[in-house]
Amino acid sequence: MTRIRNILFVMSDQLRWDHLSCYGHPHLHTPNIDRLAARGIRFDRAYVQSPVCGPSRASCYTGRTVFSHGATWNRVPLPIGEMTLGDYLKPVGIRTAVVGKTHFTPDSDGMARMGLNTETEIGLLIGQGGFDPYERDDGLSPTPLLRRKGGVLRYNDWLREHGYAGENPWNDFANSALGPNGEVLSGWELRHSNLPARVAEEHSETAYMTMRAREFIDSMGDEPWLCHLSYIKPHWPYIAPAPYHDMYGPETFLPVERDPRERADPHPVYGAFMGMQVSETFSAPGVRETVMPAYMGLTKQIDDHLGRLFDWLADTGKDRETMIVFTSDHGDYLGDHWMGEKELFHEVSVRVPLIIYDPRPEADATRGSVTDALVEAIDLVPTFIEATGAPPANHRLEGRSLMPLINGQAPDDWRDAVFSEIDYAFYAARDTLGIDVSEARGYMIRTRDWKYIHFRNYPPQLFDLNEDPQEFIDLGRNPEFAGIRQDMHARLFDRLSGRKNRITMTDAVVEGMRGDEDKAGIVIGKW
Repeated sequence: MTRIRNILFVMSDQLRWDHLSCYGHPHLHTPNIDRLAARGIRFDRAYVQSPVCGPSRASCYTGRTVFSHGATWNRVPLPIGEMTLGDYLKPVGIRTAVVGKTHFTPDSDGMARMGLNTETEIGLLIGQGGFDPYERDDGLSPTPLLRRKGGVLRYNDWLREHGYAGENPWNDFANSALGPNGEVLSGWELRHSNLPARVAEEHSETAYMTMRAREFIDSMGDEPWLCHLSYIKPHWPYIAPAPYHDMYGPETFLPVERDPRERADPHPVYGAFMGMQVSETFSAPGVRETVMPAYMGLTKQIDDHLGRLFDWLADTGKDRETMIVFTSDHGDYLGDHWMGEKELFHEVSVRVPLIIYDPRPEADATRGSVTDALVEAIDLVPTFIEATGAPPANHRLEGRSLMPLINGQAPDDWRDAVFSEIDYAFYAARDTLGIDVSEARGYMIRTRDWKYIHFRNYPPQLFDLNEDPQEFIDLGRNPEFAGIRQDMHARLFDRLSGRKNRITMTDAVVEGMRGDEDKAGIVIGKW
């Protein structure tokens, strides 16, 4: 099999798996992402390692679960010793660059201990999680935060060059609307979500990031590359430029998935999250109806721009040597289950779209197909390693390469459960519960039939996914299901105890060390 030369790794931020037409949405038509699925393989059961931006992405980039790599929340640094995509692909000469968001926080203490700073080449790469920051932009630039970061944002400079004046046009134009009396209406306020952003569509974040990805790819010439095109949207602020702001009305929304039984006697942690401001807001009448047009419009805009990028790759012939991956870092409750944001383990939060196009003939067997194999975000790094011929790192990686599935094979030992976890120490829900920071942890194990969730020091949650696919009825305290809970808890323990922490020595070296002591004259226990 020939090696993959290039990888276009596309990630949309906070995109639900069910908001693409190839995943069944009846009104949000995404023909270009659908076209990618028709040329590749669509994974119908893909799950993230944590339904929060930072830890989810860190797992996508390291191939390791969250409490293995340690970046448990958005501003928690990835320890300096963790290897990421750039480290794995560098030995085969692939330049790994980001255009958009990574949510990566450098391990400043670790770098200082090693005498490193971001002014050096190695310090820059470590400080950016192994990515060349061709266009690093996390899409979080409200004016107070921008000032704390020194006011530097390349997208702002570009906007000013195109006539958007001011200290922070990202905030005041790209993520704000105009009121009836000419006043600026902040996109941070959900009541403005159905208004058009003040920026022209061609100057919006999605258009800009697509342009920059194309410029990066074009600049590489014949050199191999991985471009992580990481769209900031449809993540909040929920505000879209015209004409995308009002393409969708109430008749196009998926029905809200929530049930009064969920609020009757909720699990304590779930109840605390339902009581947070964002959840109460999205549960109020009219809020979801105001936000949904923007959310759907931003998704449609991404599809349109990807179509232009895909066409350009085809026109240049680069599509014949480029693996294309489309996914998301987590979903969005959007009022389902009486919740806003993400964080917990309902399908709308923890399940994501995943589509992979492999141009090689070995993948012809699965073109246009759908697989219901249970896959995880940590499977991407080993997939990229195998596809490019980079050196394997099985002693470190906790995911599995998806190449057998892409090539139409069905491994007998493929996983029968997926795993996710959350460090909720940073949320108001922990204050409501009154628990210690170190105790605010939750874990999910999901098989085809059951979903089991363990929160430290609380009863578990259990959902029968066959009888209750909408996850309305929590069986975690129902005595009739004690046997199922015991089995699922054992599965969870097996997964937790199987994580890899011997990351500095390969399995081959371990095997080779057998007998070393005898050869060295160290004799133990001999009569």
